[in-house]
Amino acid sequence: MDIDVLVARINELARKQKSEGLNEEEMAERAKLREIYLGNIRRNFRSQLDTIEFVDK
Repeated sequence: MDIDVLVARINELARKQKSEGLNEEEMAERAKLREIYLGNIRRNFRSQLDTIEFVDK
């Protein structure tokens, strides 16, 4: 899933929760989308850490 679409949907659900609340299905969708988003963040961060090279011992 494209990160921009993912963030847009998460934000849409957040706005809806503040205005009128979410039903159970939307809450489950929000939780799933957040986990996907956090997984992407963790994967990207791990990739950055794996490319670090130590120069001095």
